[in-house]
Parts: sequence; structure tokens; C-alpha cells
Amino acid sequence: MIPDTQPAPQVPAADQTLRILAFLSRQRGPVAARTIADQLGIPRSSVYHLLHAMAAHGFVVHLEAERRWGLGTAAFELAGGYARQQPLARLGRPLVASLADRTGESVHLAVMSGRDVVYIVEERAPRRPALVTDVGVRLPAHLTATGRAMLAALPREQVRALYPDAAVFADRTGQGPQNPSALRAILREARTTGYATEDGEVTLGFRSVGVAVRDHAGWPVAAVAVTWQGDEVDPARLAAAVAPAAAELARRIS
Repeated sequence: MIPDTQPAPQVPAADQTLRILAFLSRQRGPVAARTIADQLGIPRSSVYHLLHAMAAHGFVVHLEAERRWGLGTAAFELAGGYARQQPLARLGRPLVASLADRTGESVHLAVMSGRDVVYIVEERAPRRPALVTDVGVRLPAHLTATGRAMLAALPREQVRALYPDAAVFADRTGQGPQNPSALRAILREARTTGYATEDGEVTLGFRSVGVAVRDHAGWPVAAVAVTWQGDEVDPARLAAAVAPAAAELARRIS
């Protein structure tokens, strides 16, 4: 149990709600309600009431089969809102610009927002075509290299909660995963290689490679990706250039 060294809160329910959200954000995966109660020193009945209230608003999800609770899509929206308020973009912009100079290809930085990614920085390389990844654009995370890199860094239970069935899979070019099983195979490969790829699933003829940016607890807060046209470039070579930039941004935000 975590000792309470702070003054008694004036709004206990609000204080307990925020403590639960903060606790869940530090975990590597969903946890049981009794674990939350024991670790935070909150009565179990209060924990259950608060979790159900947060679930109604999308901040947590209940995985019935495991009897565990994890963060919901509304929590990802908060993370995206933080990023859109500039701190992450300010820290990432010089790294993105430097990576574009080194690779000669266009580079972007994105964050998760529900089942989408939102692009917060883009650096187009000279003499490279315009992309759909302008700042503020949202794209389905399962189709993008940035989204796949972040999804691969999430606990598998969290991915199942975000993608429960084939009905949630959007399509742009007729390519890409159409169901949870296909997405799991893509994410397994990303975990093995340390980077995610996409080939014509956002825009035909264009390919991307992305690497997740993890916070101090290992959670993906963003991803850096390089996009290029054609088949001449080796994705592994570009991933080797992207990975240090993602690691440096992780260091700066931590």
C-alpha cells in the first residue's frame, strides 16, 4: 500500500479517481480492481464504483475474461490533447528536422488518439512529394507505421480492447489488416524487429517505417516515422536511423 503523505483532499472522490488513473498509467497491462484497492489504500467498494463511472466515460475498460481493468480510449485522448498543446511537438521538432536532413526523406511525429494517430510534427524533405500526414491530420492507427509502432508497444490486452472485432477496421487503399488476427501478426513482427512498417496502406506507392517513443514506464507516447516513395529503399536501413531519434525524444520527455 502506498502511504498517504499529502493533506486530506477536499474532494475525496476526485482525488481517488485521479490516483486510480495515474496508477493504471504506470502499469504494464490491465490489473485487478483488488490490486488497485490494495496498492492505493482505497476501499474496494469505492474502487469498483469509480471504475464503473470511469468506464462509462471511456477512461477505463473492463476486460471481463481476465477480470482486470485497463486504460480506455478517453485516456489516450488526454495524452493526445497534451501533445497537441505543444510540449511534445516542441521537443520533437528539431529531432524530426535533423532526421529528415540525414535520410533525405520526409519525417513525421504522431501520437495515439483512440484508434487513430494524430500527426503533430511533419518535416518534408526537399524535392519530395506532399504527403497526407500534415499536422493535425488523423489516420487509422492500424494502417500507419507510427500507429503500428505504438500499438506493438501496448499490452496485448489493451490492443484487444481497442480492436475487438473486424467492424472497427477502417480501410483506405484496399490493403492492410481487416481483422484482429491480421493485426496481431503485424504487431508481432514489429515487436520482433523493433520497428513497424506499412506499404501502400495509407497512400499507394508510398512506404513508411516507424519506431515508438516510450515514456519512463515503457508506454508509447508517440512514434517517429520516415515515409518514402518506391521500393528502392531498405526499410531496415531507415529504421536504424529512426530508432536513435525516437530514443532521444524518449530521453528528453523523461
